[in-house]
Amino acid sequence: MEISLSRRVLRHGRLNPHAPALFGHGRTTTYRELLGLAATAAAGLGPRDGREPAGDPVRPAALVAAKSPAAVAVVLGALLVRRPLLLVSPELGEEALTALLSATGAERLPDPEELVAGTAVRSGAGPAGEPATFDGDPGNTALLLTTSGSTGLPKVVPLSFGAVDRFTGWAAEHFGLTPESTVLSHAPLNFDLCLLDIWATLGSGGCVSLVDQGLAGNPAHLQETLQARPVDLVQGVPLLYDLLARTGAHFGSVRHVLVTGEAMAPRAFAALPELFPGARFHNVYGCTETNDSFVHEIDPAGPMPYGSLPLGREPVPGAEAWVRADDGSVLRGPGRGELVVRTPFQATGYLVAGPAESPFVAGPDDGPVPWYRTGDLVRRHEDGTLTLEGRRDFVVKVRGVRINTAEVEAALSAHREIVEAAVLALPDERAGKRLHAVVRRAEGSRLNNLSLRQYLAQRLPRAAVPSTVAWAEAPLPRTSTGKVDRALVARPVPAPAGD
Repeated sequence: MEISLSRRVLRHGRLNPHAPALFGHGRTTTYRELLGLAATAAAGLGPRDGREPAGDPVRPAALVAAKSPAAVAVVLGALLVRRPLLLVSPELGEEALTALLSATGAERLPDPEELVAGTAVRSGAGPAGEPATFDGDPGNTALLLTTSGSTGLPKVVPLSFGAVDRFTGWAAEHFGLTPESTVLSHAPLNFDLCLLDIWATLGSGGCVSLVDQGLAGNPAHLQETLQARPVDLVQGVPLLYDLLARTGAHFGSVRHVLVTGEAMAPRAFAALPELFPGARFHNVYGCTETNDSFVHEIDPAGPMPYGSLPLGREPVPGAEAWVRADDGSVLRGPGRGELVVRTPFQATGYLVAGPAESPFVAGPDDGPVPWYRTGDLVRRHEDGTLTLEGRRDFVVKVRGVRINTAEVEAALSAHREIVEAAVLALPDERAGKRLHAVVRRAEGSRLNNLSLRQYLAQRLPRAAVPSTVAWAEAPLPRTSTGKVDRALVARPVPAPAGD
């Protein structure tokens, strides 16, 4: 019988109450302390003064907070009392937050420090009177995660207790987490990466090393955190590893390095074996809606046999995947198409979604659990290995030719003198669309427009070579997930210089 995540944490707390559960923010929090804080928070997460009659739908709570020991304790408290918890980025704008709370019917919780101290006063009021009640399955929904919201109001992804239990159990077993393990937590608390970094770790009785969210982009703080308590596992987007590489340090205690979130350039991966001399390297692929579906162990001697990090050949145990051809059929041999997956850890739909067509679809079978169209374009090679080739939503037409801007970015990033690059499709009076590249060169590089165009012309169709290039002196702006913020990169953009 599957043991729930909260019961696993409770069991480790009773067996080893003085073992470290959390490290960071200037102190170590033991399992006894964490469970005490969670119990206090749990007492404050129940019905307000008994005013919610038994049998009424349980209204989700919303935690809007940066990662901290108190915030982790509040999440654990919600799991213990089975209160659906919406995790919201504290960086979300007030207008968007109001709309999100209204759409979900969630009650915004007080500050985590007040909840764990038992001094919080909950009003229970919504953003504008009483919002709609939660219409999901309140007895089965554990966490409500949000997507990036880059195209409007974030979509809300409800994860069941079973999904959370199965994922944390699988992750702990796959990466060998034990009570002796310490895992770095770099991602914000509302990110799905925390299901492994925090919750699989605590479910294993291990210790979570918390990066201070306000200093997550500071290389010195990251180095100090990794060296203050030796870490066994590090998971992060390429930006994290770029920050660590700047320290010039070596982290010999790390046994597993997980690369996730977006494609990693060859130049960026080349720094990892020296940075983590004793580690095994893994490329982890997943979506917020499904969590991890592929894990590929990377060979440092030949990490990119097809030009990019492979996803692997087979999905993780219990997950399924197929490749959707352009005509909607199943691609059975080598070729390219959209990756469609189904995992034991996934949501089955959105609580709040936009007007676009749902990516949760029926698949080759008629099973009760829907498949998820990832929007990611992959190529299956002759040996069955899958590699990422871009996004469906990054495909544009330039002079009548279909171009995937992610492929152009990959070609730019492969240049040994380019640190990072972004490619935008901008309006053009003559062509309809034109490609504009923003490129940051390596220090000392003499790369210029002419040499760059010559390089790209040997690797891309003529229509895919950007017509304009802007040379960035500073690192490109990033979102909180470490991905290039294209909305900020697009400003300012020079006028076309002509072909």
